[in-house]
Amino acid sequence: MDAPGGVPPVPGMGADELERAFTTHRAELAGYARRVLGDPDRAEEVVQETFARAWASRARFDPAAGAPRAWLFAIERNLLADLGRRRARVADESVPVPPEAPLSARGTDDLDRLLSSWQVVEALRRVSPAHRAVLVGVFLEDRPARELAAGLGIPEGTVRSRLYYALRSLRLVLAEMGWGE
Repeated sequence: MDAPGGVPPVPGMGADELERAFTTHRAELAGYARRVLGDPDRAEEVVQETFARAWASRARFDPAAGAPRAWLFAIERNLLADLGRRRARVADESVPVPPEAPLSARGTDDLDRLLSSWQVVEALRRVSPAHRAVLVGVFLEDRPARELAAGLGIPEGTVRSRLYYALRSLRLVLAEMGWGE
């Protein structure tokens, strides 16, 4: 998408844009990290490290690929996943962890599942409403194509076609968000 005047957007993020992103998204990033870690102090450290990494890699930010919020959450997700893996390696596997313990204490499987589900939800928000309706109907509501078609008022073949293109679109969005980095 071109900026005003027909000039393509310049990849990268300047100091002013990153400062605005910090002001806008810091509280949301901290809240997410607190929920995952169960520790407000560690969450604040993760947010600081998120912005330190964003600053260090600001030249790689591409506004055409997505919003600063998604980019920052991808950085934070990777940090939290790394932290969870480090903690899991150190944790004593013989000690049972209660279900109400913070996710990081439960090991990487729960943390990875939570972080992956957050990323999928964020990606679903970024696909078109028609694609989202088909993805949610088939995969989350477990509805057959015929039933979904009747509910949406479209032919069954259109549901199948949309599903194909919706999955392609979702894969692209997830790749843009750093899925699997």
